[in-house]
Amino acid sequence: MGVSTTDPADGIRRVTVDHPPVNALPAHGWHALADAVRAAGRDPAVRCVVLAASGRGFNAGVDLKEIQRDPGHDALLGANRGCADAFAAVYECEVPVVAAVQGHCLGGGIGLVGSADAVVAAEDAVFGLPELDRGALGAATHLARLVPPQLMRALYFTSRTVTAAELHRHGAVWRVVPRAALAAAALELAAEIARKDGTLIRLAKAAINGIDPVDIRRAYRFEQGFTFEAALSGVAGRIRDTFGTGTGTGTAAADTGAAGTADPAGGSKP
Repeated sequence: MGVSTTDPADGIRRVTVDHPPVNALPAHGWHALADAVRAAGRDPAVRCVVLAASGRGFNAGVDLKEIQRDPGHDALLGANRGCADAFAAVYECEVPVVAAVQGHCLGGGIGLVGSADAVVAAEDAVFGLPELDRGALGAATHLARLVPPQLMRALYFTSRTVTAAELHRHGAVWRVVPRAALAAAALELAAEIARKDGTLIRLAKAAINGIDPVDIRRAYRFEQGFTFEAALSGVAGRIRDTFGTGTGTGTAAADTGAAGTADPAGGSKP
């Protein structure tokens, strides 16, 4: 359980998150993920990283129970710092990052996928930000990298989800495959990238990041200010108190539908 790394093929490092039941991460889990991705990018033998997860879903955001147990704000600060660290590590990784997504990808999962360079998804994957239903804000910056502006706003304000097939139609997902074929499909794309010259692929990654129209680190940090405001005003805790009767630790369940709402059995992302 935790974050592990393997080298499944020449030039490829796979970073896998395994935090049952729904991959809703505590603060230290986000930092561990960031450390693993950064280490992979710094390894001169690595030319592409695959970001994957074990279990029924890719990621369900932060562990809300960790925040609810804290009478102060240390857990919230830790979750926000951890998410920012992990999202930045994926985006700023020195080599391209391919996200392999199955099941639920909500809250912090959107932050990870929206920071990656390419996404391969299983047919059962669903994506969304149920933040407003969980007393949280954030990662609109990253959702905006996956869908057009008005769709991003509608999804954010309603807490609805979209399927992998829908994101594929918008161009955000490279391929949609049966779940059993997900690992192979992600490795296939990673291997094609990894066949490039290692020095040149690193220069290409830096160049592409440099021409992005939005500074996603700064934009996400701006969003986090409103997360803190919601917490200090008491509205975030009030909403979370009405939520905390589920059986899991995050916001996402495995069975959310197209343009549906998240089943409250998972996590969220402040």
